[in-house]
Amino acid sequence: MNIVITGASSGIGRDIALKLAEEQGNKIYAISRSKSALTSLAGECANKNITPVVLDITGARSSLRELKNSIAAEAGSIDIIINNAGFLINKPFTEHSDEDIAALVAVNFTAPAAIVSELLPLMSRGSHVVNIGSMGGFQGSMKFSGLSFYSAAKGALAVLTECLAAEYAERGISFNCLCPGAVQTEMFSKAFPGFTAPVSSSDMAAFVADFAVNGNRFFNGKILPVALSVP
Repeated sequence: MNIVITGASSGIGRDIALKLAEEQGNKIYAISRSKSALTSLAGECANKNITPVVLDITGARSSLRELKNSIAAEAGSIDIIINNAGFLINKPFTEHSDEDIAALVAVNFTAPAAIVSELLPLMSRGSHVVNIGSMGGFQGSMKFSGLSFYSAAKGALAVLTECLAAEYAERGISFNCLCPGAVQTEMFSKAFPGFTAPVSSSDMAAFVADFAVNGNRFFNGKILPVALSVP
């Protein structure tokens, strides 16, 4: 399988890449802005099937077109996209600056939408897009102060997932959104200092990796909570 993963330099994304790379037949396109982190990731992979892609997903659409052309020339198609990249600011609603809001919306919503839009021509029947949302963006879940814009952006990603599943149903491309709760990552630790999450990054990554490969046999257009608890 040819698999694209964003936010692959650390946390859940890094662990997803390593997990999926255990299958020798998979080719992983690992996307991040950090060249050094991606180089480290690729070096850790025993099967040498992780291709580092240094890219700012919030940048110009031309960069995504270059990525599409590169994958098309090298692999020909994409079987799975995992929109894992996320950005979180824990701050009172009225204290978010314009720059804060723009960054939260760009990373958590606009960029995943742009990635899917650009790479869809390389996807065919049976392929799967997995968007990583959040329990904060899961309707009816407990909400927490300080995460208003983050949660709203993740909620938008969930609705987009439902819309795309309907729009591309006839083409046989599946779209699902997983909404993790508290997972022990660097981003989580910064947002909730002193709190220990009940789920490790590697355990969540193993679940996401398996779902990306097999989940579209059972689900399409679904927003699925993946949480033991939320902070």
